[in-house]
Amino acid sequence: MNFWETITGSDLTRDWKAFEVRAAELPSDYREAWKEITMHVLSYSDFTGRNLMPILDNALGLLEETASDGQSVHEVLGDDIAGFCAALAGGEGARTHRDRWREQLNRNVAKKLGRLGG
Repeated sequence: MNFWETITGSDLTRDWKAFEVRAAELPSDYREAWKEITMHVLSYSDFTGRNLMPILDNALGLLEETASDGQSVHEVLGDDIAGFCAALAGGEGARTHRDRWREQLNRNVAKKLGRLGG
């Protein structure tokens, strides 16, 4: 990855398009699961989304492998895709954007109150 790709995010666009090409080859129930996975995993993204690329690549690889083995998507992911995504993103209780923003807001408010009260 060069500097220009880092700044523009063109590498992420290229990777995302490659994921979509791979996902289009999956059976329909797996494609639906892929859509749900991407929807749920995005909340665990950092500012750029780069942290998600290996996670999404591995999740798509899992779907490709199990689809080729003939397993059903429910055997692989279960009924709780959101929980599956939380486990992928770093375990149950993994922090989302909302959690990070809430912590940052609390720190900023605490700083301001400390300055006002001090």
